[in-house]
Amino acid sequence: MFFAPASPSPPRKTALPPMKLSQLFTAGLLLLAINVPAHAGIFDEDFDDDGKSWQEIKKDLPPAPQAANLVQFYVGPTASMTFTIDVNSISSDTDGVVRYTLVSKSQAGAENISYEGIRCQTYEKKLYAFGQKDGSWSRARLSNWQPITELVANRQHAALAKDYLCHDGMAAGKVEEMRARIRENRPIKPGS
Repeated sequence: MFFAPASPSPPRKTALPPMKLSQLFTAGLLLLAINVPAHAGIFDEDFDDDGKSWQEIKKDLPPAPQAANLVQFYVGPTASMTFTIDVNSISSDTDGVVRYTLVSKSQAGAENISYEGIRCQTYEKKLYAFGQKDGSWSRARLSNWQPITELVANRQHAALAKDYLCHDGMAAGKVEEMRARIRENRPIKPGS
């Protein structure tokens, strides 16, 4: 008996197994997640800042304070020290920081001199240097920006920021205005 050789059969196409609607939905979500940019849905805090981040300027230390330039200011009823500011040392710079020399004196007579800054926009303070008896300065080892708090007996930074140096998150006018406000003991009125 003679058999004819079988002709090769065409390759069979395999059909995909039927999928349920829930499987199709899950597969679609996975494909969508793969194509979504990693930053989608994240708020860009610098959007309105034109790509510029805040940069603190470098500033030279001022001359040692002179007694004739020191003006005392009111800190509050719980203060255990007296505070004076060298009005000639007050500066307001392009970085939004108001800098000044502060002299604090304890009831026993101990005196500290410091060169500091207040960033009105963020309501923070920074210590730059300590004054020495010979008129020189010693740079502060810990000079990070720290929040200003009112919940302390000696609230000198809060008093300076709220009453004399800052208003609505900005320096409260020109330097001469700040100096006059302190000299004349004329705190900023709320809402003005």
